[in-house]
Amino acid sequence: MRNLISATCEDLDALTDSAFQARFLDGVSRTFALTIPRLPEPVHQVIANGYLLCRIVDTIEDEATLDRAAKRRFCERFVEVVQGRQNAAEFAQEFAARLSNRTPLAERELIQAIPRVIAITHKFSPADREALARCVAIMSHGMADFQDQDLRAGLATLADLNRYCYYVAGVVGEMLTQVFCHHFPAMAKHEERLLELAVSFGQGLQMTNILKDVWDDRERGVCWLPRDIFLAHGYELNNLRPGHRDPAFVAGLRELIAIAHGHLRNALEYTLLIPNSETGLRDFCLWALGMAILTLRKIHRHPYFSRSAEVKISRRSVKAVILITHLSHRHNELLRWLFGLAGSGLPGPAPAEQLALSPPQTAT
Repeated sequence: MRNLISATCEDLDALTDSAFQARFLDGVSRTFALTIPRLPEPVHQVIANGYLLCRIVDTIEDEATLDRAAKRRFCERFVEVVQGRQNAAEFAQEFAARLSNRTPLAERELIQAIPRVIAITHKFSPADREALARCVAIMSHGMADFQDQDLRAGLATLADLNRYCYYVAGVVGEMLTQVFCHHFPAMAKHEERLLELAVSFGQGLQMTNILKDVWDDRERGVCWLPRDIFLAHGYELNNLRPGHRDPAFVAGLRELIAIAHGHLRNALEYTLLIPNSETGLRDFCLWALGMAILTLRKIHRHPYFSRSAEVKISRRSVKAVILITHLSHRHNELLRWLFGLAGSGLPGPAPAEQLALSPPQTAT
């Protein structure tokens, strides 16, 4: 295995920074490997690097052989690596030695490549570096807090779900917005409103993933659904099992779909604040939004699904999103109409008072 990693590292050394990041994006996220290249330079490289930094935090949190204290220590150390206060090579070597065989090969390779990832981070402007470092710090601290909880029976409240979504997705939306506004003055005049909507945009995408992956998470002994929403409909999440036929669970599920639908409506408003001349930025947002709204439709139509594969959208649907976006990305009213069409039949969207438009007060 060591020889394989050494050979891989030698091959990577010959790649440009752009090719290096593209290679790892393709390995750890096909979705972002598809959408990030739509961004213009230099934003493309900053956001690609930001995603890889976030994926490293995810790898720490997902490593089953680490206890909660060890995960917290590694997260705290990685924040200092990003800030330039710890040695990246030493961190990578120590963390790589703790990874199990259950960690996907692409993620193990990414951990080995941390020194190069960080070297790219430190080439960016101070403003971009600050945006990336802030994102990693908030995500690391917030995710570590949730690792300390027993999540087998779900989160206690919708407010807890909002907090979790902020730490894993909303803060990424803030990072994207800060970078966009640094590079595009026409967006900077809307920065305050964009930052509000970015939190909601992130939550809409994350809630869609939580609903889609509910059974995969359950197999890992984790549930991110809020108990209070389901108890209001007479359902106890302790009883959650694949193959159930309980309409009370479906009632709670549909309430969460309505809330996610509302967040995706805010995602559309975010996208429409981007100048229509910046079609790459709009495509980046619209592709993610389109795939999310189609996923919500499948979940709503098949509420008794028992595997995420049953509600995953097809490649044909992904291609349709890309084509339709290409034809409509400059036209705001057409995009509003298309969003309404795609969301027809879904519950909601939920009213604004149910949607989180600001970070939780506990965020640091």
